[in-house]
Amino acid sequence: MSVGALPRFRAENIRSMLRHGLITVAFCCFIAAALAITQHGDWGAQMVYSLSIGLISWLFIDVGRLLISGHREILWPTGPWGYLLVAAGVLAGFFGGNAIGDAWTHQPLLNFSSFEERRLATTIIITVTATICMCFFFYSLGRSKYMRSQIEQAQRNATEARLKLLEAQLEPHMLFNTLANLRVLITIDPPRAVAMLDRLNNYLRMTLSGSRALSHPLSAEFERLADYLELMSVRMGERLHYTLDLPADLRDTPVPPLLLQPLVENSIRHGLEPKVEGGKIAVRARQDAGRLVIEVSDTGVGLGATQPAQSGGSGFGLEQVRERLATVYGDQGRMSLAAAPAGGTCATLSLPLPPHA
Repeated sequence: MSVGALPRFRAENIRSMLRHGLITVAFCCFIAAALAITQHGDWGAQMVYSLSIGLISWLFIDVGRLLISGHREILWPTGPWGYLLVAAGVLAGFFGGNAIGDAWTHQPLLNFSSFEERRLATTIIITVTATICMCFFFYSLGRSKYMRSQIEQAQRNATEARLKLLEAQLEPHMLFNTLANLRVLITIDPPRAVAMLDRLNNYLRMTLSGSRALSHPLSAEFERLADYLELMSVRMGERLHYTLDLPADLRDTPVPPLLLQPLVENSIRHGLEPKVEGGKIAVRARQDAGRLVIEVSDTGVGLGATQPAQSGGSGFGLEQVRERLATVYGDQGRMSLAAAPAGGTCATLSLPLPPHA
């Protein structure tokens, strides 16, 4: 629903009005107490006058601002309309509140006209000053809330743009490698090239659908991995074996798209491909102390056989995974890279589980 289509007196605006009303009542009680003490007047009469003037002004201005600007993002009229509304609220509160007070104290209607000049000026100054101060206070609260919402929206947009950029960096990385392998297979093994092309088509179709969202179910991530590993199996043949283990209760857990693929790519490129006989990749998800733990382990050559920069976990793919974890989960997303007990390498992701998972 567009901003212009939002109802003026929606629940959020009504709650805001009620908060303003309670603050106005408290402020009026303070003014009544101050007047009763300084002028030695009747406490009850001062309370009736103060509350009547304050609440009429509040109701007039708060309803008026919603009628004028309730369909906008900032719920206060700007320019001359804002000043006219406050002035009208002051007049309505002053005359209406004094009329109610006069009726309560059994005084002639609008008895303030008989006040001495000093007392009348004091009454007018208190009414105008209090109304303007309250309006400025409420306007500042509303503007502060609007600015916070704009900052949060900007942060969400920046996060989304950053994730899209990271995805754009990852997809060509995988695509170019696959196309280079496909080019070789076309000349030496056309049937396998056709099979590889079919897998690539399926993989790209699923990747495009996943790239339109900031997160998708973990089951979709595993399905994408299955396509990718099948694609690599066409190229590596018997040198590549893999297992994917996803418990049923974790299938719907949301994760960023393409989060696991760089880890699997690393296992193949730096673990299994340098090994003549190849090996096995195992991807396993589990729960541990309220967190989602995903392990990508291989039986490749291990960390000690790779280049220092890669073994230290500072390669391009690993950096992308770390950045995505930091962007989405902050300090709650962690990744570690260690030697697997049976040889090879194990990359472990630890993410916070949603409350309902």
